[in-house]
Formats: sequence, C-alpha cells, structure tokens
Amino acid sequence: MAERLLVVDDEEDIRELLADYLSGYGFEVRTVGNGRQMRAALEESPCDLVLLDLGLPGEDGLTLARELRANSSLGIIIVTGRGQPVDRIIGLEVGADDYIAKPFELRELVARVRSVLRRIHAAAPAAAPAAEPADDARLRFDGWTLDPAARSLHRPDRQPVSLTTGEFDLLTAFARNPNRALSRDELMDMIHHREAGPYDRSIDVQVGRLRRKIERDPARPEMIKSVRGVGYIFAPRVCQE
Repeated sequence: MAERLLVVDDEEDIRELLADYLSGYGFEVRTVGNGRQMRAALEESPCDLVLLDLGLPGEDGLTLARELRANSSLGIIIVTGRGQPVDRIIGLEVGADDYIAKPFELRELVARVRSVLRRIHAAAPAAAPAAEPADDARLRFDGWTLDPAARSLHRPDRQPVSLTTGEFDLLTAFARNPNRALSRDELMDMIHHREAGPYDRSIDVQVGRLRRKIERDPARPEMIKSVRGVGYIFAPRVCQE
C-alpha cells in the first residue's frame, strides 16, 4: 500500500511540483492550500505525513503544526521559505519531525520523507528483527517505563506521556546508552541517520522538550544532563525487561 502524503502550500505551482515528483517515488499525494482544506482532507481520509508550509493564508503553518501534533502522531515536515535558525527551532518546538527550507533539492526532500516515515512505522511489530529481541525490551528508569515495541512511555504513576516521533526516538537512544556521554552527531545519527550540521540545533530543541516532559525540574535536569564540550548523558540506571 502506498504511503500517503498531504502537501499543504498556498502556491499552486509548488503543490503541483511536489505532487508530481513525490508520486514518481510511489507515494500517494494529495494537495491543499490552507488550514481549512487540510482539516477537510484529513477528515475525509487520513495520511501518514504532512508537508506543511509556514506562510499560509489565515492560520499559519506553526499553528497548524501545533494542532496536528496535539491530535495525532502522523509525520510533520515543515517545508518553507523561512530559512532562519529561529524558524527551524520554533518549528521543531511545536512538534514537527523535520524542517527543510526552500529552495531545496527534491531528492533531499524524498530522503527526509522516507526517514520520518521509517521512524513512524517502527511502531509496527514486524519492524524489529526477531534476531535482536533486546531491541524490543522494555526499559525502566527512575520508575518510568519506556516500551520501544509499543512506542509508549509511562510515568512512575503509570500515566502515559505523549511524545513526538523525534522525542521518542531520542529518549530511546538515551535509554539504550545510559551513563555514556553522547555527542550531538552521535544522537543525530542514531535517530535521523545523518550528522548534525554546524548550525543544527534540533537535538538541543528535542532535549529541551524531553526535559519538560520527564524531569522534575527541567531547569535542573537530573536524567538528561549536559556535558560541556561533548553533548548529553542519560544519568539514570536503566533495567531491561
């Protein structure tokens, strides 16, 4: 079954270009021009990933990204002409899985779409090879339970915690490598299969979001600690089940 993409962009020529190009790679592509049409399209038929422009008429893309993330776990890639680092950081803060600035190489966009879809579909039971059962083992730390197979996180009081795809993959990378200082490049490779660029702060952004969800005091983190000049270290003792 073809993976389903929804392009949300107010420029008709961009919509047509992306629809034609991505369809050539086997994706099922629909296009809309604003937030109202996006909601109608998703109500009519769900999709796996949304390619979302920021400069939309009416509601902007950041508002729509925040709404999508609050109500679903589908993939979100922001595709926009706003290329400033602050725009990228805000986009990731509101829950986008990735961000690509116009103009961009179409082949790079395909690679990013596939990368996000791989992470989303990793929730399927068949995604983990039978020869490596440890990859499915539940991980416990400080009373928390992280289940990679079910892609779920539960607090010590057993209440579920909602994580974006990127947040879940980052926490899993940390929990599988406890008490080991990990650089941003290592973390980027673990969750995105690419190195961090010199101005790429997506790991820092996701760490900040994770801290707000799992730390008692995000301003004084006890689990995800910063290591000056290196990156981060996951401090709790982790047990596998």
